[in-house]
Amino acid sequence: MDRKLLVVVSIVVGGALLVSQHALAGPEEGAPIPAPADVAAPPHGAKKLPHNLFIKVLKPGTGKVHPTPADTISVAYTGWTSDGKMFDSSRGETVTFPLNRLIPGWIEGIQHMVVGEKVRMWIPAELAYKNNPSAPQGQLCFDIEWRKIETGTTP
Repeated sequence: MDRKLLVVVSIVVGGALLVSQHALAGPEEGAPIPAPADVAAPPHGAKKLPHNLFIKVLKPGTGKVHPTPADTISVAYTGWTSDGKMFDSSRGETVTFPLNRLIPGWIEGIQHMVVGEKVRMWIPAELAYKNNPSAPQGQLCFDIEWRKIETGTTP
């Protein structure tokens, strides 16, 4: 019988909510997801946003609406430190977050996305966890696939 254990962890780090949801079944599902080759720095062609945040579209989306901080978003994501260590992942599962409760780099970057889009973001420490010793350090790299939006649901 194939049974999975679902683990959900919620942590507030520096005022930002970090939620991690993992489905665990066997060693292969618990193994780190390999980091992309460009994990340490954005490649030529990545778009620079304000505050030294970079974003690269991996798969175009089909939506037209851009989220606002008041929206709740559903995404699949994986995050790595700049040395290629995976520190968090939804492992392809959809997780839902109030956008305004995430780290500043997610809030800024996701507002440039549309539903269905998959991007890679390079978030500087100042827009991530600000070198909080209990959180991942330095610049972070995330692959984020935006799957759904609930508009205006977060106070």
